[in-house]
Amino acid sequence: MKIAKRVSQVTPSLTLAIDTKAKAMKAEGIDICSFSAGEPNFETPEHIRTAAKQALDQGKTRYGPAAGEPKLRAAIAHKLQQENHLPYNAENIVVTNGGKHSLFNLMLALIEPGDEVIIPAPYWLSYPEMVKLAEGTPVIVPTDAASGYKITPDQLRSAITPKTRLFVLNSPNNPTGMVYTPDEIRAIAQVIVEQDLLVVSDEIYEQHLYDGVEHLSIGSIDADIFSRTIVSSGFAKTYAMTGWRVGYLAAPLALVKAVTTIQGHSTSNVCTFAQYGAIAALESSQDCVAQMRQAFADRRHVMLDALNTIPGLSCAKPDGAFYLFPDISKTGLGSLEFCDRLLEKQNVAVIPGVAFGADDHIRLSYATDMTTIQIGMERLSQFMHSLT
Repeated sequence: MKIAKRVSQVTPSLTLAIDTKAKAMKAEGIDICSFSAGEPNFETPEHIRTAAKQALDQGKTRYGPAAGEPKLRAAIAHKLQQENHLPYNAENIVVTNGGKHSLFNLMLALIEPGDEVIIPAPYWLSYPEMVKLAEGTPVIVPTDAASGYKITPDQLRSAITPKTRLFVLNSPNNPTGMVYTPDEIRAIAQVIVEQDLLVVSDEIYEQHLYDGVEHLSIGSIDADIFSRTIVSSGFAKTYAMTGWRVGYLAAPLALVKAVTTIQGHSTSNVCTFAQYGAIAALESSQDCVAQMRQAFADRRHVMLDALNTIPGLSCAKPDGAFYLFPDISKTGLGSLEFCDRLLEKQNVAVIPGVAFGADDHIRLSYATDMTTIQIGMERLSQFMHSLT
């Protein structure tokens, strides 16, 4: 059977592949320490689950508007106004099947063949693939530890061509955990306005910040950058709702209408009763968010301290999200070989940095329990010792 050429240009998700392999090994009775998936190990808070159950009992099981339940769109707009200082209205919101789906819809609605999309590396592995599926060209701009794995205004300006359509900003960042400072965000915004670009700000990890670090939503700076800003986010990471598949896009009205049209012919509406859980997440106490954030902060401290005592590895301290991105270059191994050998020899699952555009790194998620972290770091230390 002949498969469309566009599929052959896309790399399968290494994150999902390794997580699936680790889960299969665990199902066989193998004691696996998995740091692969970016999935909080907490249960979805009870009040959110209760709201979804009540919605089921109330018959909220039928088709809904393709752009999302009106009450949820209004709640998201209110959240963005109050917390992010972004003057979106409900009509500027489209609810999607997870944050990933919002970005995919955006690329289909915005990118035409030949359009270039600037993506700083390390990057979330799906960004370039989505651009390719939309028949655009991903333009990868490498960053390094010296810059905190963050693109500079000069780098952004140098990467812009007449074909540039969009810049992808992800802060807090997956996979590095780094957060752009407010001054850095303002400097990036200045280039975007000067060059008349669009920016999509992926803010899915905005609630996962540590040590007093501040998140500034780029569209909140002034009216000029706001008119060029698209925000992608969702409920998976903040509220431990990964399986619920509820995300959203906030954008100018013309783009929202285009994304809604695409969604109307692909997935239709997001699961109706799940949206009522999302409403409860936004409108209820945020104590659960603070509790999870503190747990992640504690885990980050333990994992980072342990990792930086292991000879041959080094890792910058992340400001947010729930990932570490250590440098493995001193081992002389590529990240795929490193991860394969670590899984086979020590039953520890991590993600190769090559998936994120950095083959001399690996990604570890600390969105797991403390016992797994402690045992896994001991095994990683043993593995590194075996390489010497």
